[in-house]
Amino acid sequence: MEIFDFLIAAGDPSGDLHGSRLIAALKELNPSAKIAAIGGPFMKEEADQFLDDLAGEGIVGFLEPLLKMPRLLNTAFRIRDFLNQGRAKALVCIDYYGFNRRLLEFAFKARVPAYYYVSPQVWASRPYRVRVIGRLVQKIFVIFPFEEKLYRDSGVACEFVGHPLLDIIPEPKAKTEIPRDPLIGILPGSRKSEVSRHLPIFLESFKIFKKRFPGARAMVFAARALSDSSYQVQDSGIEIVREFDYQKRARLDGAFCSSGTATLENALLGIPMVVAYKMSWPTYFLARSLIKVPYIAMANILAGKKIVPELIQDQVRPEALAESLSNFWESPQNYFAAREELIALRKRLGNPGVSERVARALMEEAKDA
Repeated sequence: MEIFDFLIAAGDPSGDLHGSRLIAALKELNPSAKIAAIGGPFMKEEADQFLDDLAGEGIVGFLEPLLKMPRLLNTAFRIRDFLNQGRAKALVCIDYYGFNRRLLEFAFKARVPAYYYVSPQVWASRPYRVRVIGRLVQKIFVIFPFEEKLYRDSGVACEFVGHPLLDIIPEPKAKTEIPRDPLIGILPGSRKSEVSRHLPIFLESFKIFKKRFPGARAMVFAARALSDSSYQVQDSGIEIVREFDYQKRARLDGAFCSSGTATLENALLGIPMVVAYKMSWPTYFLARSLIKVPYIAMANILAGKKIVPELIQDQVRPEALAESLSNFWESPQNYFAAREELIALRKRLGNPGVSERVARALMEEAKDA
């Protein structure tokens, strides 16, 4: 029976990316380290044993997990047996609170030391989860500076390590004038349900925007786990892009963007954008009753003010999105002010080398366990 140094668990596309880089960093530090993983295609490439693809499922929100509960429970119970058999020396959970909390409980009962990397956004809705996590983990590695105080004030061992996107997103290039023939990014989300809701609206928004700026071009940024058939751009001449180095993204002058990790990626590249999000109405009403923060875009949350416009639910209409993005071009002063404020957020998120720092810390923790 093979024993693994770490079992690393993620359940969404961004967690899959960060998890894969953590596995690579652990193996760079210790080539003989054995890693098992739950995640998505990125982690599958790096792990010694891949146990399940949760990130590819795209399970999000409040209702979808209920519909997929048999699938999630089946995976959870397999991991319970994996931990009970002593096949992992330590568990590392990445975000994805609902599923990972169950794994933490299993690890706690099996006396397997557990760690959290990339805190679930407990500060946005249910802060009591801080205590739940703190009871079950040895330490949590957070990626936003304000999270460190939140956990430490509750007596949880915590370390701010910086945001892992700093390891892979290049510094934005200088821009001295607003482009009159802009390149616009269309980022409808990383899950199939998000793409189906957002993409038609974003494409129509771009058509309206292009009437004002006939030289405008667009790229649709696609998730790795979704096929081209999920992105119905037809014969519009819009390129479908899948990339891992952000080189094409860095060329964007503006964007229509679904709320999520992509908004922070755009912010770190200094891309003025319009952020939008639609969900099922039952999910929306439940979310509205729980969410405690005033913004949905991480750039606005970090800044504590609205740098980029946000449109939610029935506000997400092509005319409104096109108008909001056009406003940046109508006022170059606002365009460059937003760009500068977005780029300034990089300084708040620490320094590059995040994956290596977390890997070293986990190696040290493993020695002391």
